[in-house]
Amino acid sequence: MTAKLTSVVLDSPDPQALARFYSELLDLPITRVDGDWVDIGDGTTKLSFQHAPDLRPPQWPDPDRPQQIHLDIQVDDIDAAEAKALQLGATLLSTKEAGFRVYSDPSGHPFCLCYD
Repeated sequence: MTAKLTSVVLDSPDPQALARFYSELLDLPITRVDGDWVDIGDGTTKLSFQHAPDLRPPQWPDPDRPQQIHLDIQVDDIDAAEAKALQLGATLLSTKEAGFRVYSDPSGHPFCLCYD
């Protein structure tokens, strides 16, 4: 048997808005809009977004509403990347850790901007 991961999918009450957020943050084009489903990618990497009207987003680091997945995004300039993420609608959650900062996207999913 051969298996291949084809996409990581995030739920959102507004998948088109969340796709635009990550499209701009990651400089990846929107490649598919099909009703309640949106893909972004570059031909090798694909991130997808599906409509979830009753999404109950995680409250990092609250164990009563834990994260179930998060994205680590490597950046070469943390300050420029943070400014871009915040301008696009991210919320800063933590700067305590060395080498990464934690944010939530507009739908509440946590993600990290990682740097050396």
